[in-house]
Amino acid sequence: MTPTSARVRRGATAVASLAVVAALGACSSPVVVPAGPDAADPLCASVVLAVPDELAGMPRLDTSSQATTAWGDRAAPVVLRCGVEPPAPTTDPCVDADDGTTQVDWVAVAGPEDATGAAPWTFVTYGRDPAVEVRVPAEVTSSRSTSFLLDLGAAVSLVEQTRECL
Repeated sequence: MTPTSARVRRGATAVASLAVVAALGACSSPVVVPAGPDAADPLCASVVLAVPDELAGMPRLDTSSQATTAWGDRAAPVVLRCGVEPPAPTTDPCVDADDGTTQVDWVAVAGPEDATGAAPWTFVTYGRDPAVEVRVPAEVTSSRSTSFLLDLGAAVSLVEQTRECL
């Protein structure tokens, strides 16, 4: 083997190795989620550490920001952000998610329906500071119940509730 052909072979091997590393990196890139304004609150760290690794059969995904996590399909994930602005009293519907052990009040806001009639939902805890937000895309609401909010109750309840929905 000539020195030139050995260099070409090493170069081709290096390029192939870089391509494999790049492809693997693309598979594990985090879901880009903006942090809430109070994401640095220590209670948010406790909440995110306590959320389940799987939510209604959806695997947990890595996210790009502090006090956030996501589950499901990277293209349309369910996203949790802690440290968002607590909602003021509102006329938006309030959902009481009570599994018999923990009880969490969520303000529920539906987004516009898509062509299939499905709508995204945003849930924000009521009466807790820092507040926790869960965004559920239409792709998820069209095929699943949002009862998985019950599965988040133990983690979210680490933030003391100071007010309740009426």
